[in-house]
Amino acid sequence: MNVQSKSFLIQGAAGNIQCALNLPDAELFPQLKGLALVAHPHPLFGGTMENKVAQTLARTFVSLGYVTVRMNFRGVGQSEGVHDAGIGETDDMETLLKHMRQEYPDLPLVLSGFSFGTFVQSRLHQRLNEAGVAVQRLVLVGAAAGKWAMPDIPADTILIHGELDDTIPLQAVFDWLRPQDIPVVVIPGADHFFHKRLPHIKKIVTDLWT
Repeated sequence: MNVQSKSFLIQGAAGNIQCALNLPDAELFPQLKGLALVAHPHPLFGGTMENKVAQTLARTFVSLGYVTVRMNFRGVGQSEGVHDAGIGETDDMETLLKHMRQEYPDLPLVLSGFSFGTFVQSRLHQRLNEAGVAVQRLVLVGAAAGKWAMPDIPADTILIHGELDDTIPLQAVFDWLRPQDIPVVVIPGADHFFHKRLPHIKKIVTDLWT
């Protein structure tokens, strides 16, 4: 993301997991606000933790005072293993969370993802919820409704979608959210990758952060 990103490896079930850590400005945030995990889009279609939407989410949480960490899914960059359709990736994200909790045991937790990453993070949220582990907020951009079996999500989830998304049609998101009665913020004219619309993502999350 920038020169302040600290790259590190942790051991996962399929081998090494490549991660990147970003910390808020200590002068602006003498007390950290929380811990944010950010998940990238589909690795079989070029998704990495350096994806621009994933980086935008990471920058947003850093600016809000959150310790922010990303990881490359299996088979991407220095992460070992092969793509596991979101199953092993959810396990790896939980492994990353456990690793981060060794240094930051008590910070409020945010889970955030883009596209395929929303499937992983919503599954992890469901798993943590069933285990009684608190999650402060879920932030999903380009939620993968209709592509994968997205679980139900909390009412205060922040959802952002592009009007002209032809990878995950907006109608599929409406169909997923309608039974849950959860709103979604639609960015007019935005495609799946939010070309020329990335600043809107940061502004929306920041404005809704309470």
